[in-house]
Amino acid sequence: MATDNINEMSMNEMMQQVDASMKKIHKGDLLKGRVISVTDSEVMVNIGYITDGIIPKSEISDKEVDIKEILKQDDEIFVYVVDINDGEGNVLLSKKRADKLKVWKDIEENFKKGTAFDVKVNEVVKGGVTSSINGVRAFIPASQLSISYVKDLNVYLEKTLTVKVIELDQQKGKLVLSAREIEKEQLEMKKKQVWDSLQKGQKRTGTVRKLMKFGAFVDLGGVDGLIHLSDLSWKRVTDPSKVVSVGDVVEVYVLDFDREKNRISLALKDVSKNPWDEVKDKFKVNEVVEGTVVKFTNFGAFVEVEPGVEGLVHISEISEERIAKPSEKLKIGEKVKVKILDIDSQKNRMSLSIKEAIDKPVEDFSKYTDKEDEGVTLGDLFKDKLKDFKVE
Repeated sequence: MATDNINEMSMNEMMQQVDASMKKIHKGDLLKGRVISVTDSEVMVNIGYITDGIIPKSEISDKEVDIKEILKQDDEIFVYVVDINDGEGNVLLSKKRADKLKVWKDIEENFKKGTAFDVKVNEVVKGGVTSSINGVRAFIPASQLSISYVKDLNVYLEKTLTVKVIELDQQKGKLVLSAREIEKEQLEMKKKQVWDSLQKGQKRTGTVRKLMKFGAFVDLGGVDGLIHLSDLSWKRVTDPSKVVSVGDVVEVYVLDFDREKNRISLALKDVSKNPWDEVKDKFKVNEVVEGTVVKFTNFGAFVEVEPGVEGLVHISEISEERIAKPSEKLKIGEKVKVKILDIDSQKNRMSLSIKEAIDKPVEDFSKYTDKEDEGVTLGDLFKDKLKDFKVE
């Protein structure tokens, strides 16, 4: 009798130990199990519970599949607990529900971490495009496709995009992705790399992105720099489109930069070949040379005597006559002779004169002789002039 009690207690203790060793499961749990057996109609799975789980064929996939091609004995899979007891003492499981739930958990994890991943665009819909993440439908609004404006969404069909989750609601089945956010992050990284590597005097390659009246903006790889009109060429430039076009790949020099103000000054002209460095060797004061009128100001006209070398003709040096503005005597593009009055190569300045370059006519004494004054000599003319002077 005592032996029976001892055996009974031992059996109870064993069952308690077995129960304690078995994990507790609940309806709706997502579990990891090992496939025990596979038939044409169901899969038996060890889920570490007191009884095994059964996955009917209808819970394998939403598509018509051959179970034996999908699952094999000893495969480790995730399963969803549909019911603790299927009526026959087994736990009813679902693989397709587990797959979707696992996908949502992975998506949520990506959302929390801000992880980027690739998706393929399946369809163009109103306001954007759609894709699928392991059976979960995702929406990418048109505004989230790119940093740039997207005119035709159809160009994204079948295209693979790197995206991140920006909004999700599993209960509503709502999942919103963004490729624009990834582009922004990549652009910020490129900007940092450019700023970190900038040096004055450095030569870099860039692409002309935009033309303005005052110059051209060049993309250096995520950061724009400005080539001012005066730095496009050593020659005077009034229209940047005459030197560069949008899309041109150009070699530029870094003149200066200010990271806090987000400004980079560039030059297209070769800063090492300043034509003013050779001005004193090529030109001399009092020399008369030919140039081209390139600009008017209120105080005079600028004349280019060599590509990149201009001198100022003050308004008082344009003509012997008194004029109010340079355009009264000159035209832009006109070729003129100028006399060099002064050269300051350090300040890149040259003073010129047009009136000093013009040959002054010799006084025409024939005006004092006509038909009525025939026979009058030059001496007579001087005597006539001397009459006006009295010597005291």
